[in-house]
Amino acid sequence: MKPARKDDERRREQELAWIGDTILDLYARLWILRERGSVCGETQRRMTSNQFLASLGNPTAVEAKIGELFRDGGSEVAFAWIETELLPIFEKQERKRR
Repeated sequence: MKPARKDDERRREQELAWIGDTILDLYARLWILRERGSVCGETQRRMTSNQFLASLGNPTAVEAKIGELFRDGGSEVAFAWIETELLPIFEKQERKRR
């Protein structure tokens, strides 16, 4: 019975990550437009990439966290977490790129 439970947990994590990926993408696009004043697909790609998310842990788990926050508290709660936890790391990495 344990394998089925593990499969259910993995499926739930993947479902939450699927939502979280979309919320992160929306946040990134809104942030780029607000901060840069124009569309920048390359910045959006860097901000939402698994490589970037891996700086916080397992990318699927990070996206699932965002998805769970969105499910439980809406976009304001999810966006606040992204601004607190992800954005400072992203901005630091962007400064190093320049």
